[in-house]
Amino acid sequence: MREIVLDTETTGVEANNGDRIVEIGCVELLNHCPSGRTFHVYINPERSMPVEAFNVHGLSETFLSDKPVFAAVAQDFAAFIAGAKLVIHNAAFDVGFINMEFKRLGLPLVEQALVVDTLSMARRKHPGASNSLDALCSRYGIDNSRRTKHGALLDSEILAEVYIELIGGKQASLGLGVDAAAGRGGLAMAAVEKPQRERPLATRLDEAALQAHQAFILGSLKAPLWKGYLGIADEAAQ
Repeated sequence: MREIVLDTETTGVEANNGDRIVEIGCVELLNHCPSGRTFHVYINPERSMPVEAFNVHGLSETFLSDKPVFAAVAQDFAAFIAGAKLVIHNAAFDVGFINMEFKRLGLPLVEQALVVDTLSMARRKHPGASNSLDALCSRYGIDNSRRTKHGALLDSEILAEVYIELIGGKQASLGLGVDAAAGRGGLAMAAVEKPQRERPLATRLDEAALQAHQAFILGSLKAPLWKGYLGIADEAAQ
């Protein structure tokens, strides 16, 4: 299963009122494990940067002035997320901005059925508690000390760890568990029932072949250990 943990930074909070995306960060998960593939890009929003937004992510107009516009990176971004579930914290915000940008270019919009909102997941799992990304890191013991400001790729990397905890922890996708019945705290592999034949297969060796094989062993294997397995006394020991 392929999932993309995704985050964006923007010029503000109004996708339909002139605000634009300025950064996209994505981390690919395969069967809930990071694959090592990422997508990261800074984007020239083609507008000014409000001080409120700058204080959140630290991306200035000067820094973004020579970065590509969204239209220049849209196809690569759409190709990276194609066919995957999108794991996003407060998904309505990011999807709203992505779909606004896609709509401008006539690209297919992100389908809601492909979106997993970790904020909704956290609220169901921890009702009444703070479920910001920082709060979840603290709850699950995830190091977020590098997160002095919001950054799309860093936040995606951190969210990937949070998401794994929300769905049951790292062991959930490995098919492993605690061997409680045996009183051990280690990991135990799930038991697999092996099918048994109703009737054993008949040997394809005739009597002559069996005798030739026996003669080969007696003439070639000198170590007493092997002869012990065959129930033959070692001649040197007699």
